[in-house]
Amino acid sequence: MAFKVGTIGGAGYTGGELIRLLVNHPDVELSFIHSRSNAGQPVHSVHQDLVGETDLRFTGELSTTIDFLFLCLGHGESRKFLAENSFPDSVRIIDLANDFRLRAASTAGSRSFVYGLPEINREAIRTAQNIANPGCFATAIQLGLLPLAKAEILKDVYTTGITGSTGAGQSLSASSHFSWRSNNIQAYKTLTHQHLAEIGESLLQLGPSSEVDLSFVPWRGDFTRGIFISSTVATDLSVEELYVLYNEFYSGHPFVAVSREPVFLKQVVNTNKAVIQLEKAGSKLVVHSAIDNLLKGASGQAVQNMNLLAGLDERTGLRLKANYF
Repeated sequence: MAFKVGTIGGAGYTGGELIRLLVNHPDVELSFIHSRSNAGQPVHSVHQDLVGETDLRFTGELSTTIDFLFLCLGHGESRKFLAENSFPDSVRIIDLANDFRLRAASTAGSRSFVYGLPEINREAIRTAQNIANPGCFATAIQLGLLPLAKAEILKDVYTTGITGSTGAGQSLSASSHFSWRSNNIQAYKTLTHQHLAEIGESLLQLGPSSEVDLSFVPWRGDFTRGIFISSTVATDLSVEELYVLYNEFYSGHPFVAVSREPVFLKQVVNTNKAVIQLEKAGSKLVVHSAIDNLLKGASGQAVQNMNLLAGLDERTGLRLKANYF
């Protein structure tokens, strides 16, 4: 029996990728895709890659006879939406914005949200009612650092990360226009990125004895999809000992691959996969991690969380091949 699913705000990049995954999910019936601005229009008129995939149309109406509801709204809009619209407690909600990611802001009325990073919260997700899906940069950085946090060998971390233009959303801005982005890079939100707070909470969850000083410089890249992170930390452990640490931590987590070869974005684009590689010189360790910002960094991870909530294999509907060529 298929689970009935609805989405709120399906017109953006994240919404489009979520719809693509849901219409091809073997255990999902996509009941509605809510979008006031596109109500009545065929979904493939906005997401043209879905031509032939679905005959669904966007709707301005809501239904409460569903099992799961995905919120693909702008940051700050999910809390407002839930305040204005009521759903039965039986409807499990997965929010892809940042409204409920921090513990101090993880409730909305009677609903409580669990932070949806399966690699540290898989058992809590399975028994949760509502999920706060992690941010894209947060996911990539955390997956690179979690084994070190658990071993309590993190203190000062220096991280750089570059993201594709889809990370800025579908609305055109000066820095997402093709003529600006092409053959160009730029640092932005230096040391102040909004994902730092959720990263800090997760690292403390695993290594509670001391806080981590994380310095993060994000970059806008001249490509469309993917995030590549390099985090530098100090440790006396050998690279062999570190690989043992990482392989043990991610044993049983199907979407994280630990590689001894140099990693690159084409290994992860169009997948729900994270690939991690370690390099060490002297006492300095560099952890490289790469994900697709729209999948493991957003919609793919949201479907992974739905699978866990539904009691399914978390890989269901997410066995995707990388766009290598």
